[in-house]
Amino acid sequence: MSNIPITLLRQYDLYRLIPSRFVEEQDSVLTPISDNSHHLQELFELDNSTNQRLLAESNRAPGIGVDELVFGIPNFRVINAAFTYPRPEGSRFNAPDRGAWYCSFQLGTALNEVIFHKTIEYAEINYFHDTVSYQLYLSNFSAEFHDLRKAQDKDKYLAPDSYEDSQLLASQLLDAGSLGIIYPSVRATGGTNLACFRPALVGDVRKTDKFEFTWSGNKHPKISSTYEPAY
Repeated sequence: MSNIPITLLRQYDLYRLIPSRFVEEQDSVLTPISDNSHHLQELFELDNSTNQRLLAESNRAPGIGVDELVFGIPNFRVINAAFTYPRPEGSRFNAPDRGAWYCSFQLGTALNEVIFHKTIEYAEINYFHDTVSYQLYLSNFSAEFHDLRKAQDKDKYLAPDSYEDSQLLASQLLDAGSLGIIYPSVRATGGTNLACFRPALVGDVRKTDKFEFTWSGNKHPKISSTYEPAY
């Protein structure tokens, strides 16, 4: 862990893609299954009782405290959700109990990350016919991060089919007060990603384009985009 250098990162417009169904401006996914407004409110209350972001914002989440989350700034729910909705198996640099804000230095890298993970899902069922929509968010950073690009033993943390070593490293860094990790993308040659560990460091989050990925029988989707005003 001590062999990983620290880099002062001051960079605008890092790219993060989020499935459009999670964007807060859209109608709730509960709306189509409700009979009326009263029924919808009951569904909201049931859903909120197990909503991981709301639990964390009430200081009832095991992996992150309410004092670390952000409030009262544009898109604060989007930021908090990144830390309170980890994948059940975790991701490269976070365990199952606490997420991180993953973003890319290049738009192409962010797109390739999505394509890789969605293609894995379709390969498991051998069905490459689907269309999914993702919302692009931009964010700014000015902080010191551990920089895996400069580490001599970085390869073991960038295994294409295992997160075991990288999650252990992330846990150790988090406990030691690290702010996050800059690392080479495993899914896009020449690309660079950031896993930010601290919600307060995710600056000026705003929406831009919306991207649609369409698989039509093979592993290579067609990508189209529409512009969404940033705010």
